[in-house]
Amino acid sequence: MMKPLYLQYLDCPVDYATYDDFNKRFKLARPASFNFAYDVVDRIAQEEPQRTAVLWTDDTDASIRYTFGELKEESDRAANLLTEIGIRKGDKVMLILRRHLQFWPIIIALHKIGVIAVPATHLLTEKDIVYRVQAADIKAVIITDKDEGILKAAEAARSKCEGLATLVLLRGQRDGFVSYETQMPRASSQWHKPEGDLYPCNGDTMLLYFTSGTTGMPKMVTHDFYYPLGHIVTALYWQQCIDGGLHFTISDTGWAKSVWGKLYGQWLTGSAVFVFDFERFIAKDVLRKMSEHHVTSFCAPPTMYRYMLQEDLSAYDLSALRHCAVAGEPLNPDMAAEWVKRTGINLLEAFGQTELVVTLATFPFMKVCPGSMGKPSPIFDVDIIDEEGASCAAGVTGEIVVRARKGETPIGMFGGYHQNPELTKTVWDNGVYHTGDTAWRDEWGYYWYVGRADDLIKSSGYRIGPFEVESALLEHPAVLETAITAVPDDLRGQVVKATVVLKPGIIGDDALKAELQEHVKRITAPYKYPRIIEFVGELPKTISGKIRRVELREKDRQNAQ
Repeated sequence: MMKPLYLQYLDCPVDYATYDDFNKRFKLARPASFNFAYDVVDRIAQEEPQRTAVLWTDDTDASIRYTFGELKEESDRAANLLTEIGIRKGDKVMLILRRHLQFWPIIIALHKIGVIAVPATHLLTEKDIVYRVQAADIKAVIITDKDEGILKAAEAARSKCEGLATLVLLRGQRDGFVSYETQMPRASSQWHKPEGDLYPCNGDTMLLYFTSGTTGMPKMVTHDFYYPLGHIVTALYWQQCIDGGLHFTISDTGWAKSVWGKLYGQWLTGSAVFVFDFERFIAKDVLRKMSEHHVTSFCAPPTMYRYMLQEDLSAYDLSALRHCAVAGEPLNPDMAAEWVKRTGINLLEAFGQTELVVTLATFPFMKVCPGSMGKPSPIFDVDIIDEEGASCAAGVTGEIVVRARKGETPIGMFGGYHQNPELTKTVWDNGVYHTGDTAWRDEWGYYWYVGRADDLIKSSGYRIGPFEVESALLEHPAVLETAITAVPDDLRGQVVKATVVLKPGIIGDDALKAELQEHVKRITAPYKYPRIIEFVGELPKTISGKIRRVELREKDRQNAQ
């Protein structure tokens, strides 16, 4: 069995006794030329063609073991097909492929050509697709056959967007679409690697992601060909993927989280990727799949762990599971403790953004502190600063920033917002990247999330982050979801409001409101309790599932008029 390829991209030891040693000595190599498709996928296919790349299954219990040898052949055919229909290096191709197996050979084919891949979710509306096609100058869209609404939206986008020349349908036939299913097998399996300026690598743009946009139109985040190497830290030291293991990240391929957990870092560390192609998240089905296929490492948002804890975990064989990671939203410490109690496995938290790879995390050689995001990744120089740009003392809330080291952009950091240097400069200027997220750092160096800078509540001179109040409310057995926002107040400036979704069967009344207020006072500082509580059936969210607090604030503003 070949050694994991990440080893050749480190200028440092692999194992560390302490976090301080890790942070001081870890260093990624920056090869003279790097292209993940050729240097990782094709190399594994050459040396170990029968090694599993993806183990795919769905909710009908169909199962496909997809090897690196098969991946190389199909990605070569796909690259030939795409070039035959006019796709060239530097073009942008949107991928709306859900969790279909073909996502992997197609994105690898794009990397081989040097086409900029633009992954997108099937939850997009016609307006969303038209905006993205126009904003990024998308030349082609590759789409599944499952979503009639998305197919019609893509057709509408082509009629409205002059630059959108080609629509490719993954399976089946449809007028005006190239049939991938029909045409791909006819394409040559011999792909000729580009040479000279046509060879895609290093600083060329490889990926473009639209952020979910909780406060405005989505931004276009670009990443270059070095980007996959940043996910060595993601997969090896946070998710703790193992050589020969099977890693499962729950994510649609339309999100940046997908390449965090379904592609780059996993294959670099020698782990195969597990994919469960489901229509709707059902905890017991996920647990059954993890049991049947012997998943070794798992990553999901806290909400999904919360639903899994509603099941009898002893009914599933999770003996192969070694590591569990969590990110994307607040982790309730009580829930984390319950997961440890029932599985013996800690939930390892992290923080990152579409613009970055994992930035803060709980690493193997650290004490686990549930509720904390952990400590900085050694590939980034992370700090917390105040409004004047000075580093904050322990316990003081400020903004999380990343500083460039010696004037060099770290591997894993975005290349800017596409064709928008002015917008880029608002967050990344003079060697400092402003995340827009606030946190405080304790005396041991752990970072604790407070909230987006725009979400901070200023009440009677206090600065209150929504995360702590939300976390306290989530500890109450009646609360399923909640969002904390500010409501204008003549006396206090602002007061805390909680918009709450209750668990099924629970009735919200004045008595429960009072109970929740007292609960928060017991859990956290009394001045942080929500003076206003509203019970709702659901919370407004972006298509990526993030709560749109801006919408809640706007609703309150209109109601106050």
